[in-house]
Amino acid sequence: MIEEILSLSPILLAVVAAALLFDFVNGWNDSANAIATVVSTRVLTPLKALALASVLNMVGAMAGTAVAKTIVTGLVRTGEGFLQPEMVILVVLSAMIGAIIWAAWMTLIGMPISGSHSLVGGLVGASVAAAGVKVLIGSGIIKILVAMLLSPLLGGLVGCGTILILIQIFKNSRPVFVSKLFSFLQIVSAGFMSFTHGLNDAQKVMGIITMALIAGKVQAVGPNGEVDPELWVKLSCGLMIALGTAVGGWKVIRTLGVSLSKLRPIDGFAAETAAGIVLTGAAALGVPVSTTHTITGGIMGVGASKGLSSVRWIVGQKIILAWIFTLPATSLLAGAVYWILAVRMGLI
Repeated sequence: MIEEILSLSPILLAVVAAALLFDFVNGWNDSANAIATVVSTRVLTPLKALALASVLNMVGAMAGTAVAKTIVTGLVRTGEGFLQPEMVILVVLSAMIGAIIWAAWMTLIGMPISGSHSLVGGLVGASVAAAGVKVLIGSGIIKILVAMLLSPLLGGLVGCGTILILIQIFKNSRPVFVSKLFSFLQIVSAGFMSFTHGLNDAQKVMGIITMALIAGKVQAVGPNGEVDPELWVKLSCGLMIALGTAVGGWKVIRTLGVSLSKLRPIDGFAAETAAGIVLTGAAALGVPVSTTHTITGGIMGVGASKGLSSVRWIVGQKIILAWIFTLPATSLLAGAVYWILAVRMGLI
């Protein structure tokens, strides 16, 4: 793997480095998605939860490629009259830099944002700066925007439905028994959430790197249009998102696990299971949805099932505002980075 990376040209090395750094920052912010609930309910200590999440992030990253293929072929047009190969490489580099700046800032101030939409916003902004709106694939962009709206709603609905069903099933059980049972089951659901996080989020960076490698003629497209990521790309992306998760974005974890709604083990299990189901379905369809949006929706849905006052809506409002600004902010940042780099390289 090391030899394959070192054999790349300097510009492709810069792209791979930036993409893997973004993958790390994404894991750093998204560690809250995997462990916030299991830590807030005190089912696992923070270090044990991070260890579980990191390992299963890596496993999930190796489990599929459908989302990666969507990133490679479903968002921007390349080739004659659109993005030329040298443009694609610079677009990807600019997109990663813009996404890193936004995601790192949000993590430092404790806001859970979508790494997916940071990446997509950066790619769209840099592509438009390079060759105009004609390079955008409208159907692919619309699919992501629809998923952005649906994923928190589905997470909330499934989470609310799950907790209501569980309450009915265990309404005559002793509270001590229920607490012990779901303390164990929440470890399983946290593992499921961590697996689906790696399955969905790490693949997006695999797709970005693969796009650059194809543009740089390092990787060929298969005879039937296959764009499967190379093994070293999958391993690198899985490792970096796992490392980012292991570091832990503690402010974000506090926001999701404590500030948004007070959770019991049964609540955490319902929220994580709901989010995992939605993410698994999205990954199977190749739709790059937001892990953050989905688990936040799940937590809010579970909290709302106990009454609207059980959710701190002011915190939820701040989170939603961060979501809304992610796409335009990363688009502007990446577009500006592309313009600066293109001027310095004499492309414009």
